[in-house]
Amino acid sequence: MKLFNAEQIYAADKSTIENQHITSDELMERAAIRVFNWLHTRLQGAPVKIHLFCGIGNNGGDGVAVARHLTEHGYTIRVYVVNYSKSRSKDFLIHLERLKERTIWPEFLDATSELPIIGNDDIIIDAIFGIGLNRPPEDWVVKLIEHLNNSKAFLLSVDIPSGLYTDKVPRHAEGIVKAHHVLSFQAPKLVFFLPETGIYVNQWEVLDIGLDPEYLQATETAYELIGKNEVLPLYMPRERFSHKGTYGHSLIIGGSYGKIGAVILSAKACLHAGSGLVTAYVPKCGYIPLQTALPEIMVITDEGEHSLSKIAFELNPTVIGLGIGLGTDPGTIDAFADFLAKNKVSLVIDADGLNMLSKNKKLLDKLPKKSVLTPHPKELERLIGKWKDDFDKLGKVMAFSQQYDCIVVIKGAHTITVYEGKGYVNTTGNPGMATAGSGDVLTGIITGLIAQGYDSLVAAIFGVYLHGRSGDLAIEDTGYQALTATSLITTLGKAYIDLFHSAQAPADQDEVLDAQEG
Repeated sequence: MKLFNAEQIYAADKSTIENQHITSDELMERAAIRVFNWLHTRLQGAPVKIHLFCGIGNNGGDGVAVARHLTEHGYTIRVYVVNYSKSRSKDFLIHLERLKERTIWPEFLDATSELPIIGNDDIIIDAIFGIGLNRPPEDWVVKLIEHLNNSKAFLLSVDIPSGLYTDKVPRHAEGIVKAHHVLSFQAPKLVFFLPETGIYVNQWEVLDIGLDPEYLQATETAYELIGKNEVLPLYMPRERFSHKGTYGHSLIIGGSYGKIGAVILSAKACLHAGSGLVTAYVPKCGYIPLQTALPEIMVITDEGEHSLSKIAFELNPTVIGLGIGLGTDPGTIDAFADFLAKNKVSLVIDADGLNMLSKNKKLLDKLPKKSVLTPHPKELERLIGKWKDDFDKLGKVMAFSQQYDCIVVIKGAHTITVYEGKGYVNTTGNPGMATAGSGDVLTGIITGLIAQGYDSLVAAIFGVYLHGRSGDLAIEDTGYQALTATSLITTLGKAYIDLFHSAQAPADQDEVLDAQEG
């Protein structure tokens, strides 16, 4: 799903009005009906008091139009016009007159007004500011927003929480509505998924208001939202007449004394992701643990007892996952640099591999094209430097990715994969995945997908989705607190099967497994 910016949404509105031969107030009416229908379906005329706080722009016009429909269906409402400016949008005024024709007289709020009384069981509809907001609200509006946030009423925002920008992080949190639910027109906004701004959106839902489909389809966006529908076309089913060599040979390089478990997790995840063969390259201290824990893989040991001192092997892997539990001993750093100077194989780099790249940025020039880097926030900071906010971070990652022709997976609540000036925002995953070893599992999954022939960018996007979906399925049994990295691996097969249930809806699991094989 495309994530349109404010300018693109305005252009979509204009294209819709021109191509569908409607007026702008008719488009506003269409949006308001969608919001009303959403509410009415859930409330079914319940005797609840609804407070509508409407600005004097188009977002306020949406709110005023919703108020008209609510009163026509017998709901008890109070309408407040937040009078923050002398200018009014044309469509706001049109719908305000239509509301007055129903003898509904809004209460106009300004800096001298008392704050409205809101009951704990009431509903607040926030339609104060929309996507056009470009400056902080005045102090009295901030106090009003704080009043709404501090109430115990259910808070529903129309299109976007008031006070939230679409393209930057607000400086003052107190001036932003903390919405329990957001009804976003046509598509969600990027800010719903960023750490500094997503905290103002508890849940969101898209309302299709019928914007021009040709414009939406033809318009390229800087970000896309990745869910089940987006990854289904990426999946490559297995051929019946195939063998383990068909699905590639993954080499996992890493481990040091006390950190062999990271390699076990990554190699096991690589197997479960579908890599035909997996070999681990570790120091001698990792031989027995790996051979004991994973009989399905092969193990090569370095001359070093507790850490890698040389990376040299005779096999020809399809892809290499590198850095997991590797440590940063001086000998290991030298071995890492020597390896990069000679290597031509696709790489997935995590953990200490990233830390060594950060300490010696010249090594970044030695990475094969489309190498996949999977940093957590501190590792990312070491790579690209500090950022002032989430938008600055995304800009720096975009520039870094283009400079070194690499794919960067920004791990977080909504992991964002960046390549060639575009970001892919993941929708799966949960707080239970904030646990040791989760990143090692992701590295193994992406490596295993590349081994099978997936393009590195596709493998990163698909791998992040599968990783998160495994976590979502796992918490059904474990809950958040008890989720472990091993749980993610164990549930990976269910994540694959879940895709087939959605695509083919087979009668039972045996059909799913047959579908995977054929």
